[in-house]
Amino acid sequence: MKFPESWLRQHVQTDAGHDALSACLTAIGLEVEEDTPIGAALSGVVVAEILSLEKHPEADRLNVCQVATGNGTVQIVCGAPNARAGLKAPLAQIGAELPGGFAIKAAKLRGIDSAGMLCSAKELGIDADASGLLELPADAPVGTALADYLGLPDARFELKLTPNRADCFSIRGIAFDLAAALQTRVVPMAIPEVPVTSDSRVEIKVTADKDCPRYCGRVIEGLNPDAITPLWMSEALKRSGIRPLSPLVDITQFVMLELGQPMHAFDADKLSGPIGVRRAGANEACVLLDGKQAELTPDFTVITDGDRAVAVAGVMGGQDTSVTAATTRVFLESAHFAPESIIGRARKLGLHTDASHRFERGVDPALPALALERASALVLEILGGRAGPVVQVESPQHIAVAAPVLLRRQRLARVLGIGVEDARVQQILLALGMQVTAVADGWQVTAPSRRFDIAIEEDLIEEIARIVGYEHIPMRTPSGEVPLVARSESALDESGLRSQLIALDIQETINYAFVDAALLDVWQLQSGALALANPLSAELAVMRTSLLPGLVSTLTANAARQQTRLRLFEIGRVFTAQGKDAPLERQCAAAVLCGPALAEQWSSKQAPVDFYDARTAVDAVLARLGFQANYRPAHTAYLHPGRSAIITVAGKDIGLVGALHPALNKALDLPGDVYAFEIDLSALPARALPSASPVSRFPSVRRDLALVVPESVGWAEIESCVRKTLGARLQSTVLFDVYRGAGLPDSSKSLAIGLILHEYSRTLNDSEIETSISEVLASLASECQAVLRG
Repeated sequence: MKFPESWLRQHVQTDAGHDALSACLTAIGLEVEEDTPIGAALSGVVVAEILSLEKHPEADRLNVCQVATGNGTVQIVCGAPNARAGLKAPLAQIGAELPGGFAIKAAKLRGIDSAGMLCSAKELGIDADASGLLELPADAPVGTALADYLGLPDARFELKLTPNRADCFSIRGIAFDLAAALQTRVVPMAIPEVPVTSDSRVEIKVTADKDCPRYCGRVIEGLNPDAITPLWMSEALKRSGIRPLSPLVDITQFVMLELGQPMHAFDADKLSGPIGVRRAGANEACVLLDGKQAELTPDFTVITDGDRAVAVAGVMGGQDTSVTAATTRVFLESAHFAPESIIGRARKLGLHTDASHRFERGVDPALPALALERASALVLEILGGRAGPVVQVESPQHIAVAAPVLLRRQRLARVLGIGVEDARVQQILLALGMQVTAVADGWQVTAPSRRFDIAIEEDLIEEIARIVGYEHIPMRTPSGEVPLVARSESALDESGLRSQLIALDIQETINYAFVDAALLDVWQLQSGALALANPLSAELAVMRTSLLPGLVSTLTANAARQQTRLRLFEIGRVFTAQGKDAPLERQCAAAVLCGPALAEQWSSKQAPVDFYDARTAVDAVLARLGFQANYRPAHTAYLHPGRSAIITVAGKDIGLVGALHPALNKALDLPGDVYAFEIDLSALPARALPSASPVSRFPSVRRDLALVVPESVGWAEIESCVRKTLGARLQSTVLFDVYRGAGLPDSSKSLAIGLILHEYSRTLNDSEIETSISEVLASLASECQAVLRG
């Protein structure tokens, strides 16, 4: 937000100096990002008039001008392209010093004397325009000091506003904050209704009432097409960073900066009516003021004339109905558009306009009628004409009404750490334009309609804090006892999981939660992917459905930088669409391994990482979390069909582990075999609480069995059967040999297992041991087709 200091002072009664004003704005949260002086050194510069001019006899681009200064006539040699007889322009007289230390002296140019210099706005330091002389109005009094005539020196503030302070995108909005901080008041601004002297009107039909709950318009006819923007208005706009164009456009810009309400002026003779507000149709188009054609979709709101779109609501008007220098009838539009109907629309069109910037953040819904009256009065003052009646269509049910908020005296003191006098609190709130009612324990406060950011008590406390000044709030160590809540031992210990992975020599990475849709297609993980409405780039267009694509991309980037042993993990969320409901979020942990299993060393040969390295990592991670995993073959598109497994815990599938599929490996141009695992942490059951038990004084007994089982039977099934049969008597099991080959039936294998049996209170006798072994063999024969190897 850019504006001149002089304009702000018109709305706030204060004697504070420039530096104090700048410091105050920053202190109350309206950070002054840039403070630019305007016309700081113009002593000796006066309003002058060119009486006549002739071509310089020795230079084609120079003119010899006779210039009236108010105290006589001087000769000036000037090369400005717009120099002409009758023009009034600034004259820097001999002895003047312009900004930048440029001193004006008597000079001789190509043999012709020159007693001063006619100046451009840039040479005077009041604007960036250096295309020609600064043209002053025809009624500018010759001989008057330019600084007095233009109200200089001045300064331009540029504020860096936070998105929640949409009310400060106007001079009036800033004035309320400044008045509260300086303990003064805002200059009252009466906006009376303009007398209706014409019956001319345009019918308004609003069908998108939720997008546009309030729309006002009026026709003003009989305008003077030769009127020009007055100096006070053009200077205010130029000092706000806006170049004046024409009276009608300048008036709408002026009102927007002053009150905060964007407006638009249509040439009424180019309208057939009625004016409508609706959603755009599919493939509808509108040529905008900048000459570009906007391709619209149904999520845009448009202003229509009959059936044709003539403006994109809240963004930019159309070229077909724009005002020109010949316009004599104007239709002034002033409307309130809901922020959700404007957010992102300008960006989709590759635009960023003052109107969209304000409407996206929220404009006071009470402003349209006031702004229309203010603009109407300025139109009649500058261009003359006759005003028609105001036509207004509104849907009150879609206009938010501020609810009262209770501000408690004790709560205010407790949060700030200081006591603020009741009178000061009330003065601040009233100065900010709020309605305040004293109650027993504090104040009942209703925020003005422009303050969308006031919703709870803490918002009001923040207002008091920033206006009083953060520098007045002491730094104190918090007092009181804070109860410590012990973390449940059954909860997932994510920090322990992270520590375990790091202990396994796997490095943590953090990747974007957004990925390229094409990458998910390569992985065949595109099902349920959520597309972003406003992606940062095409490569970050959808939410990830798995951690592995991002991890493997990071692995590839590191491999391209001569890293050969890569072990990376990430803990984060993945997202899957669930129809119209909110997306399903799952917390997952994943890792990828590539290259040698061990770091380079002298004592053993390098061996590449394999499936069992990845599985060992999974077992260690789950053991740290208090779980024991089982595995069964997996058939997943992106994993190797013979070197991958589904991870199960307590009979529930919780993840996958294995080598990436050779086709995927080739498609991603990976440096070698990559092994990966991904665990859905949110699918893990609550872990059992750990408990301590004394160590038994009695010895355990081990019995080894050699079993012949079908090739399709896995160790997990055998172990499960043994545990179920022996129960608490089984201390542990171990698989110490696997044999395939001669002496065994086809499609079978031999497993040598050790059973460690134990009773806590006594030593097992031979009879009990033999009975246990017999029970195990019977169960294994029944459930796993296992026979004792002879």
